Parts: sequence; structure tokens; C-alpha cells
Amino acid sequence: MRAYFIRRLLLIIPTFLGITLVSFIIMHIVPGGPIEQAIRQIRMGGALGEGGTSGGFVSSELTADAIEQMRENYGFDKPVFVRYGLWLWNILRLDLGTSYIYGDPVWDVIKSRLPVSLYFGLIGFFLTYLVCIPLGVMKAVKHRSPFDTITSVLVFVGYATPGFALGIVLLVVFGGGSFWNLFPLGGFVSDNFSDLSFLQKAWDLLHHTILPVICYMISSFATLTILMKNSLLEQLTQDYVLTAFAKGLPGRVVVYKHALRNSLIPLATGFGHFLSIILAGSFLIEKVFNIDGMGLLGYTAIVDRDYPVVLGILVISSLLSLLGNIVSDVCYILIDPRIDFR
Repeated sequence: MRAYFIRRLLLIIPTFLGITLVSFIIMHIVPGGPIEQAIRQIRMGGALGEGGTSGGFVSSELTADAIEQMRENYGFDKPVFVRYGLWLWNILRLDLGTSYIYGDPVWDVIKSRLPVSLYFGLIGFFLTYLVCIPLGVMKAVKHRSPFDTITSVLVFVGYATPGFALGIVLLVVFGGGSFWNLFPLGGFVSDNFSDLSFLQKAWDLLHHTILPVICYMISSFATLTILMKNSLLEQLTQDYVLTAFAKGLPGRVVVYKHALRNSLIPLATGFGHFLSIILAGSFLIEKVFNIDGMGLLGYTAIVDRDYPVVLGILVISSLLSLLGNIVSDVCYILIDPRIDFR
């Protein structure tokens, strides 16, 4: 068992190198990088002139030496594999680099968004499992009943609805300025949050949380519910369950004491992703609700070609995901001691 987990830990190294190398190369060969954007901004500024109008046109042409100097400043004068090696060496020294846009160390930029991501990640993770497991059990127990049919329709409609699209609909129907005007149009808290009392802050935070959390849960909610139902249905046909029924045990005891624990094994694959919740966030959902978390940070970093920030998020998220897979294996063992990875 120990040897298995040692191998899994060692496999993190080549996997991490493969993920970061491919991403690094792709980002540095696509057009529209930071140098191109800087040149475009300089030329636009020259076209507008000092007064900000087209009537004040000044020369905006850049010499080859100036462009080469910009390439040296960004480190683009070296081959891509050399740049990757230098970047990797900085990562080994726990240096994620400096953001092109914010001008601050990447870790400081990411750290400022972590509380928001941790907040939504924790709530979304726990609510998803707290709702999906009981609902999946009820659907399995009442298989082919009207309850199962109605909830299946709702589940599959939710699965087919993208979270960002649902967010737009929810804002139109329930957001500020709509007919009901029940929730704010976006943001993490209100502008006057610091002036509110403790209870008012709690209500304001909850008020801004409900709609985004619904959008975060919608896709995984459907997947986990159906997975829980199908897993429990499979266990209810096993011999040990039929034997328990033959002994006269109540159905509730058979389902919740015997079959449920084995049914949770497929769901354990997601338990390890608990580590990734600190970077939880959907680019488009946070964009729709204007939530300043990891998702919106990643979105703006990609649009603005802020490569250090994009790679910093990639480093942290990939390492947490790889470690989460190992934690999932541990969860397998805790749920079913019969599993032996030797």
C-alpha cells in the first residue's frame, strides 16, 4: 500500500511537467501576446495624441530596436524551451513571477482572490453532496414512481443548462430592476458592506450568494444525483442485500446500513477534489455575476494575456488536482476496507 502511494506521488512530477510544458508553449505561440498588445496600445495612443483626440496625431511608429527591447523586457528574446526552463526554475524557488497587468507578484494577486473562491467552493461542495446523496437515495428507493420521473426531468434539464446561461436567466427574472427584484445584480457584497451591522452583513452576504451558488451546483448536481441513484440500484440487486431482506430486516435498515456505504464508492472519486475548492470558480459564472474571485481573475488574465497569472493559477490548480486524485484513493479505502491497492 505504501509503495502504491509513493508511486502516485512520484507520478505527480512528470504529469505536472507535461501539463505546464504544453500550456506554456501554447500560450507563447498564439498571436496577440503582451508585446503585440503593448505595441497596439502605443500606436492607439499616438493616433489619439496627448489630448485624447484624433486631432492631436503624433508619430506612433516603433523602431526595431524598441520592439527588441520590449521582447527582452518580457523575456521573449529567448527560445521557448529556455523560457520554460527559467520559469520552472523560478517555480521551484516558489516564485510565480510578476503580473504584467497588476505589476504585483502573482501570488499576491492570487491570494487576494482566495477568500472569495474558498467561500463559494466550500458552500457549493457541501451543498451539492448534502442534496445529491439523499435525493439519489430517494430516487433509487422510489424507482419508476412519479417522484422519480418528475425529479429526473428536473435533473436532466439542469444538466443540459450551462451555469452561466442559468445565471443570466436568474438575473433577468430575480435580479435588481426585474419584476420581483429579489436579489442584487452581482458582486460579492454591497458597496456599503463595511457600514452594516453584523446581522446586516450576514444577510447581505447571503443575499449575494444564493444565485451564484445555484449556478455553481447545477451541472455537478445532476451528475452526482444520477450516479448516486444508479449506484444504489446496483447494490440493491446484490446477493448480500437480498439476503438481508430474506432475514426480515426492515427496508430502511437494509438501504441505509448495508447498501448505502457501498453505493458511495463511485462518489468517492469527487471527495479528493475538495482540495481544489480554494481555486473553485467558473470563468463565465463569475463574469456574469461580477464576482472578483479566481474565475474572473483567470478570465481577465487570459483576455489580457497576463501569462504569469494564468500560469500561476495553472500551477496551483494542477498540483491540487493531482493531490486530490490521491486523496480520492484514500477515500476509497476508508469507505470500503476491502480495497487493496497492492
